[in-house]
Amino acid sequence: MSDEVWKRDEVESPCIKICLVHPEARLCTGCLRSIDEIGRWSQMSPQERRAILADLPNRSGQITKRRGGRAARLAKG
Repeated sequence: MSDEVWKRDEVESPCIKICLVHPEARLCTGCLRSIDEIGRWSQMSPQERRAILADLPNRSGQITKRRGGRAARLAKG
């Protein structure tokens, strides 16, 4: 069987397997897509996917990193 059968001419997902939704921005902190975009990705046209991919760099500023966390709380104690 040829490998050509398994090759698909589609826009690949930007998923980097770090799936965590930022609570305020409502974007995945790994790929920066919204939950809706992630859910609909397989049904989207190549044009829709390319538009989302083009916008991803603009979204990184919407996610602020958490400060401190457990380590900061323990240091205060």
